[in-house]
Amino acid sequence: MSKRNSQAAKTAARERLRQERERQAKRDKVRRQLVVAASVVGVLAAAGGIGYAVVQMNKPAYWEAAKDHRLVKPANTSGKDGTTIVLGKSSAEKTLVLYEDPRCPVCATFEQTVGPTVKKDLDAGKFKIQYVGATFLDNSLPGEGSKNALSALGAALNVSPEAFLEYKSVMYSAKWHPAETDDKFKDDAYLIKIADTVPALKGNAAFQKAVKNGTYDRWALEESKVFDKDGVRGTPTLRMDGKNLTGADGKNAPMSVAEFNTALEAALKD
Repeated sequence: MSKRNSQAAKTAARERLRQERERQAKRDKVRRQLVVAASVVGVLAAAGGIGYAVVQMNKPAYWEAAKDHRLVKPANTSGKDGTTIVLGKSSAEKTLVLYEDPRCPVCATFEQTVGPTVKKDLDAGKFKIQYVGATFLDNSLPGEGSKNALSALGAALNVSPEAFLEYKSVMYSAKWHPAETDDKFKDDAYLIKIADTVPALKGNAAFQKAVKNGTYDRWALEESKVFDKDGVRGTPTLRMDGKNLTGADGKNAPMSVAEFNTALEAALKD
């Protein structure tokens, strides 16, 4: 090979090397651009995700939003917002006001122990009952079972006063009433399962639809305001003629049949 041919070969080789380096530089540039683009997309996605999460967190909770739902009053109620629930014989002269929170374990004990006697006296016309539903335990525990159960009680009241009373009794029974820290009443299916033990509610399509659709959710919120306005501190609370019926301690609700009978007899004489 001549010196000239050798030089030409070297020149060609250097040119090929230069071209290859340029191509590699272009590939590296494209790769860097892709990495940067992917990073930007990732940041934007993360920001978007965070933004979405913030929006979701700032959305009003369901029961907060329910305050603006259309108010549907159950049948067998009275008052501006349908929050007055009076049960029993109209001929009864006295009215026993009963404050209860569906999740309240003490209410469950009261209903299981004294409830049958209260029902017997109600049927006998000794007094009417004004029921006031409370939901304060949802705030202190927290949860939503008290509100959801009260809404379901509204659906039962819409069927009949008898269905309401029986459903309430079963709801507080040892079999169905959960521990106060177990928010079982937030589950519509559980409330319907309880209702299926009440003849008037078993398989009742209208009742079940009302529970599932939250027809009386707004009403439950309005009903619970009565408890707050009346200045009651706990449940169960029993009042007649503005005075609390208490047990032997003079402070809490009567928790035995004997205590209830004594307190009621004194209240009926006033």
